[in-house]
Amino acid sequence: MTDNLDGTHPAKGISAVAPKEGGGFPNPGLPPHVHRQADTDPRAEKRAERVVAAMFVISVLGTVLFIAAYFLFTPLGTNLLAESGTLHAVRWSNLFTGLGLAISVFFIGAAAVHWAKTLMPDDEWVEERHPSRSSDEAREAAAEIITSGLDESGIARRPVIVSAMAVALAALPVAVLAPLSTLGPLPGNKLHHTFWEKGMRLARDHDGTPIRADEVALNSIFHVMPEGLTQETPNFMNERAKAAAVIVRIDPALGQNEESLSNGYQGILAFSKICTHVGCPVALYEQQTHHMLCPCHQSTFDVTDGAKVIFGPAHRPLPQLPIEVDDEGYLVAGGDFPEPIGPSFWNLHKDK
Repeated sequence: MTDNLDGTHPAKGISAVAPKEGGGFPNPGLPPHVHRQADTDPRAEKRAERVVAAMFVISVLGTVLFIAAYFLFTPLGTNLLAESGTLHAVRWSNLFTGLGLAISVFFIGAAAVHWAKTLMPDDEWVEERHPSRSSDEAREAAAEIITSGLDESGIARRPVIVSAMAVALAALPVAVLAPLSTLGPLPGNKLHHTFWEKGMRLARDHDGTPIRADEVALNSIFHVMPEGLTQETPNFMNERAKAAAVIVRIDPALGQNEESLSNGYQGILAFSKICTHVGCPVALYEQQTHHMLCPCHQSTFDVTDGAKVIFGPAHRPLPQLPIEVDDEGYLVAGGDFPEPIGPSFWNLHKDK
């Protein structure tokens, strides 16, 4: 067993340690400073400068690749290597756009790191610990260091790097802005209207058969769609997503909202199925409490009070679809939803 420095033996299982006072391990200090090749050889300095500039240029080429790939390898449009609308088209689009953006961002970072490691000042300083607040002299020195940082970075003496960096940084936002040209026209008032129209029958979602008022039992729930909304309908999936609704039947005596009851028929009420929080389907109905629940974030709506929010992150009631009964006893819509369905957006309350 190795003795302690003071000649005593350490306890069993405990490593040898230096005494608290006196002795101990000598401070090895810092190893000798090794100057970088670029610090001593002007040719190496110039070579490092060219490498940094080349990295910025490669970043620009990555940005160009991203923009070109975005328009030449689209999933649903022009694609030079695959048939439009196929998984191969998506694969090539993701490959080239991702590769271009990765090159653009990576080489800006790599150039900055290489610049710092090979061309920035490489001095070593050792300072004793001092109070948290530096002295006035130290604070003034720090301010002077910050103000002189621009000169120490060598920007003024390295126009090639500065020019290449400026071009790379200016080109990178173009990769973000270019896709904006293909986002299509503004939605206008499309979000304010659905497929529902006055006189349109309510049909079961699963088979499209219309629903008679006498078929809706007390405390029952039906998932409904407009009759006539088929796969041949233009923009079928979009129209189906917006028009989804549910109908429930409650005892009219339990109703707390006269306006809501007047938009229904003998306690049969129809509401949008799309949650006003983030658009999940509100499909869970509790018969005893007459509450509808969104399973995503637990927003809860009281059917007896116009589907008003009583719990959760949703900020407004489910829009109610006015319903009537036609001459044959079938439930029909009294018109479209009076307000946009789903999550709120910037012009929700503007003129429709």
